[in-house]
Amino acid sequence: MSCDTAIVRIDRPAQECFNFVSAASNLSLWSFGTWSLDIDETGLIQGKSIKDGSPIFVRIVPYLKQLLIDFLIGNNAGCLTPRIYIRILPGSAMGGQDEECALMMTALRADGMDDDQWAGLKTAHAFEVSLLKSAIETGYDHRNV
Repeated sequence: MSCDTAIVRIDRPAQECFNFVSAASNLSLWSFGTWSLDIDETGLIQGKSIKDGSPIFVRIVPYLKQLLIDFLIGNNAGCLTPRIYIRILPGSAMGGQDEECALMMTALRADGMDDDQWAGLKTAHAFEVSLLKSAIETGYDHRNV
């Protein structure tokens, strides 16, 4: 098992970033793994893979006090695993100001994931943190175009 972390500095307070990332309705602004979202009354998200259209289920579990968000993911709604998480650090934790923060997305490599899938996931996450930065800092919503 291995993991990969993508990190970006965002010119907004940590709480603002946490609120944005933990909102299920914002997932389609930045996530490549979940397109054509449906969110049920319990918060379970069903999307489709942009690569092959296969179903993907996600449950977002936010921990406000820790500024940590678990993304439970799976191909079956009844079998979700916490394979991706986002940690947000206030700027002061890195010697900066609290008007900024760091956002880190960590993905765990699932058993059975081949090297090409893993490389693609790491590339996607590096771009997704860039999309998060842009969406949070600018407020731009491509869904309204």
